[in-house]
Amino acid sequence: MLQRNKTRPQQQLSLGRRLLRDRVLLLFALPGIALIIAFHYVPLLGNVIAFKDYQPFLGISASDWSGWENFSVIFNGDPAFLRALKNTLILTSLQSIFVFPAPILLALLLNSLFSERIKRIAQSILYLPHFMSWVIVVALFQQMLGGSGLLNNYLRSHDLSTIDIIGNSELFHVLLTSQIIWKDTGWATILFLAALSQIDSQLYEAASVDGASRMKQLWHVTLPGLRGIIILLFILRLGDSLTVGFEQIILQQQAVGRDVSEVLDTYVYNNGVLGGAWGVAAAVGLVKGIVGVILVLTANKVAHIFGEQGVYQR
Repeated sequence: MLQRNKTRPQQQLSLGRRLLRDRVLLLFALPGIALIIAFHYVPLLGNVIAFKDYQPFLGISASDWSGWENFSVIFNGDPAFLRALKNTLILTSLQSIFVFPAPILLALLLNSLFSERIKRIAQSILYLPHFMSWVIVVALFQQMLGGSGLLNNYLRSHDLSTIDIIGNSELFHVLLTSQIIWKDTGWATILFLAALSQIDSQLYEAASVDGASRMKQLWHVTLPGLRGIIILLFILRLGDSLTVGFEQIILQQQAVGRDVSEVLDTYVYNNGVLGGAWGVAAAVGLVKGIVGVILVLTANKVAHIFGEQGVYQR
């Protein structure tokens, strides 16, 4: 007499047993966890100075409480803060429109190369700018596009009018965006190239048999295969959307002035570190961080509504 095989429900392990099972992985993860706690979570306690009249020579504990006074620059609409917020939103919009899609387009172009050797050479060349510091990148752009740079020297040698790019306040936001694209686009293609390599080649073969053109294969096979990673990175980008490049901007701020170059990060630096208004700077930084968290949680919830995993599962 044949007996039916009954599948036993998998017994869930207790927390202690899971820790014992994964003890080797946890041991390897400990240094990274320690660094994250020491340099990311412990410094969050310093945000308490946003509610204090912080004086460095007194320390955090001895400084007087000021309540919500430091947040008055936000609530009352301080002109300097509003100017920094405006410039931040402009740069965030430019980076969302031009910088974020650039690695996707570049990854698609690299993936379309048939020669693996040419692809590897192109990738190596495109990765190099990422490893340069912003000091070097800004210096390179000044040597190329500055008043006495390569471009203007060439124009002068041919009796042509020069072009004012470096130091031009009207082109400053465009200049910042182009610098980011040149520096980081190549490196950002790594994740998209990895996702492209995971798409089943049989899907392309089936689409080709059905008469789909290269454009239709891109639309119906490639982009759906990249949708998950695109949504994930876009959600993470929203959380960091109000951070538009402190080092890059502070290196070029003196050339164009604060009216067009002051953003929230430089506002915090100029008012806190240089101006001594530590409480105000901490208040602006705290609100900036809270807004980033809200954007991530909201975007992740929207992703769940449309059936995507997002940053974390429900």
